[in-house]
Amino acid sequence: MNSAYDTRKIVQSIFYIIIVLALFLISIDLLVASLSHIGKDIIESILIITANPFVSLFVGLLITALIQSSSTTTSMVVAMVASGSLEMHRAIPIIMGANIGTTLTSNIVSLSFITKKKEFQRAFSTAVLHDQFNILVTIILFPLQYSYNFLGYISESITNFIGPSQLEGTLYTGTFPGRMILSESIIDLIGNPIITFFLAILLLFSSIKLLTSFIYRIFIGSTKIKLENLLFRNPFKSFGWGAGLTAMIQSSSVTTSFVVPIVATGKVRVKDIYPFIIGANIGTTVTALLAALFKSPAAISVAIAHLMFNLIGGVIFLFIPGLNKLPLLIANYLGKLCFKYSVISVIYIIIIFFLLPFAFIYMTK
Repeated sequence: MNSAYDTRKIVQSIFYIIIVLALFLISIDLLVASLSHIGKDIIESILIITANPFVSLFVGLLITALIQSSSTTTSMVVAMVASGSLEMHRAIPIIMGANIGTTLTSNIVSLSFITKKKEFQRAFSTAVLHDQFNILVTIILFPLQYSYNFLGYISESITNFIGPSQLEGTLYTGTFPGRMILSESIIDLIGNPIITFFLAILLLFSSIKLLTSFIYRIFIGSTKIKLENLLFRNPFKSFGWGAGLTAMIQSSSVTTSFVVPIVATGKVRVKDIYPFIIGANIGTTVTALLAALFKSPAAISVAIAHLMFNLIGGVIFLFIPGLNKLPLLIANYLGKLCFKYSVISVIYIIIIFFLLPFAFIYMTK
């Protein structure tokens, strides 16, 4: 009797999670669509005139932080490289910056736990883990790219080896058409992208709150053990799920944000989702690869450079002793700091995602 009841409860909880996750996906798309309506022309102009690699890096970070989607940024970059309006060596730093900028979503999600100190510590540590992985990979690879066109050389060599297709095609948008049609319909109905933007933010937080409550239900008793075994118990399995789910959803923002409330509940440890987050970073490169599939060799090279950035970073921070613990150490330290002073989390987000890029772009304009 109990077993049948537990099974029914699990199925019901999973059903609710799927619905709320769909709501979460729609809120992300609505956010992207509303911001695209507000500043699409400005974003394209900034990308075209960017020449300094340092500025390119921070422009990629800033744009992605604003539109909450590295898939949109990378797809746009691939399209511009394919059209010849953006050179390869300028495109790669933008994609590096986009990898950092996309982590803002999980930081925003973690703020929904700010009133519960212990939960917030775990949630913010998880979000920062995603940030720090991308920041540290950039610190290592950007000087090599700047000095020797490291990623450009590797990706162009791979492109030449595989023999890129010269077929013409349309740009893959990096998301599911049905969701974007719905988002565009909502914007048309409201008639004001700014109002739609705030509606998307409200929907994002609401969906996360609902998601958290259902995760609490499903992580009771034996269910917790089953899900841990499925997703996080084995590092290789965790990595695979992170890459696979992100490749399907085509948004590392979504998959990494999804694990924030799971860790916040205390049922899964921060270190257990570390391989999942690295896998998610690799999975998100599918969007750029699809965007480049029927484009020029240069566009394919940019997409491969995106993949190589995350693959090399994954190898460094998963397998090299000492370095493989560094993102976790930083994340746990910042989480403990925010347990004492929660305002530090807001300061951290403002500095990393907005103040630093704006200041650097202004100083080097």
